[in-house]
Amino acid sequence: MQNQIEEGKTAAITSYILIVGVLIALSMNSETKNPFASFHIRQSLGLSITFIALGLLIGPFGNPMITMSMWIFVSVLWTYGIFSAIRGELRPIPLLGSLFQKWFKNI
Repeated sequence: MQNQIEEGKTAAITSYILIVGVLIALSMNSETKNPFASFHIRQSLGLSITFIALGLLIGPFGNPMITMSMWIFVSVLWTYGIFSAIRGELRPIPLLGSLFQKWFKNI
């Protein structure tokens, strides 16, 4: 298992670099299908989709307090995810991580 973590760590960390990182990590992991990298790709893909969806829902209100709350919420989850990848842990993101694993299980 430790060997899989080390092999998939680069793709896992890359997946958390904005939305483009998810696409890059998907291509990096397309041949080997490393379980560690796949886990974190699913987490970061879910976070990216959540960020976009919340932005579309909250954006029209134009309220800086609501917008700042969304940014803080997503930033905390993103930080949790990337540090989990750096440490080599398979810990789902709080609140949504287990759902992301279920929804994107084909990745």
